[in-house]
Amino acid sequence: MPRILFFEPRIPPNTGNAIRLSAVTGAPLHLVEPLGFDFSDANLRRAGLDYHDLAVVTVHPNLQAAWDALLPARVFAFSSHATRGYADVGYEDDDVLLFGPEPDGLPEHVLADPNITDAVRIPMLPGRRSLNITNAASIAVYEAWRQHGFAGGA
Repeated sequence: MPRILFFEPRIPPNTGNAIRLSAVTGAPLHLVEPLGFDFSDANLRRAGLDYHDLAVVTVHPNLQAAWDALLPARVFAFSSHATRGYADVGYEDDDVLLFGPEPDGLPEHVLADPNITDAVRIPMLPGRRSLNITNAASIAVYEAWRQHGFAGGA
């Protein structure tokens, strides 16, 4: 499974839902600090239900620490400003799927990071700003898993 990387997530229920996504797909979740919450937040725990013990979640103090743990790997940054579609990628097991915080997405300095392989987008209707971060991650993770025949899934 690819790895999910949330850069400075701010909304506890969204990260709770990402923990559930990690648990049900086996895609490890990596979080880059600062976080907009702590792990005792009731909204985070409620959204993650009882999946916290089933997910692999790693918190990194900064983006460089995340790179140190995750690279070498291809890194796909999800951005509404990208031109390449997320479904045009042939995903590999160790790819990193990078998502930025709501409501602004990935900052320019992250999109310009030399460790980014490519920026990709999920199609939306014109005039819409963005998807929920975990909805976007779910779309991407399931596409990567589908390309591998949902290996290990029931």
